[in-house]
Amino acid sequence: MKINAESHYLWRAVDHEGEVPESYASKTHDKAAALSFIKRMMKRHGKPGPIVNDRLRSCGATMKEIGNTDVQQIGRWLNNRAENSHQPFRRRERAMLRFRRMHTRQKFSSIHASVHNHFNQERHFISRHDYKVQRCAALAEWRTVAS
Repeated sequence: MKINAESHYLWRAVDHEGEVPESYASKTHDKAAALSFIKRMMKRHGKPGPIVNDRLRSCGATMKEIGNTDVQQIGRWLNNRAENSHQPFRRRERAMLRFRRMHTRQKFSSIHASVHNHFNQERHFISRHDYKVQRCAALAEWRTVAS
């Protein structure tokens, strides 16, 4: 993504349920940025299980450095969950007519992820009644926090 005619990259982690525990914006898409992101994730959330990523060479080099090559999974469609989690963020970003500063993008991505995680109920797994109950509970909790 371009911010003031400079390329910037958004690193996002997605767990097995589709929730986004961490997002990180950087100017580079290299091994140092990937290592910084992975270390931050491991410090905050502990050692992960299997890690699925794309075929980016910086990700492979990072996994080799931290010693996670045995649990790393790389495949053609394995990272679809991470790619699909970008869609609501990109849609909202497009509606806002992009960002002017990287700090603003970082702040928005972290807040957007937490709000999306709160309201994402995975409708296709539960009945309509249960979905409505969980949605009302999430909305009530949101109203208490926001007031």
